[in-house]
Amino acid sequence: MKKDNAIKICSRGHSYTGPGPCPICWPGRIKNSASSKDVDRYISHAPKELQPKLSEMRKIIRQAAPRAEESFSYQMPYYKYHGRLAWFALAKHHIGLYLPPPVVAEHGKDLIGYTTTKSAVHFSLDKKLPVGLIKKLIKARMKKNEEKNS
Repeated sequence: MKKDNAIKICSRGHSYTGPGPCPICWPGRIKNSASSKDVDRYISHAPKELQPKLSEMRKIIRQAAPRAEESFSYQMPYYKYHGRLAWFALAKHHIGLYLPPPVVAEHGKDLIGYTTTKSAVHFSLDKKLPVGLIKKLIKARMKKNEEKNS
């Protein structure tokens, strides 16, 4: 049986790979793996014109958290640093950066003009990624994780 590795977009705008329904909408169907190769594959299966933006998001996170472990979770690139740090994913009209609460809420003033949820910031595909802001959010989550584990 041939594996389906193309990135798909569900009706809610989440990106995912593999057969079946969206694993974000249907989390019971998630199969996790732990490899940077999965992140490479995720980016390589995105539309060609969006691959540089996904690679840039990966680079920004790795620069902000050079000691974070990169893997794949919830069918998205995932970073672990003293616990859950961040995920990112391609959606229909944005790249989502997902951070455990309360980081998004605590940076509300910095996020005016962006679509946010309790644990996500959506960066429009037609605009440059805000490097400084992304690094600030990642470092804030790192600090919370360090405090929690000290």
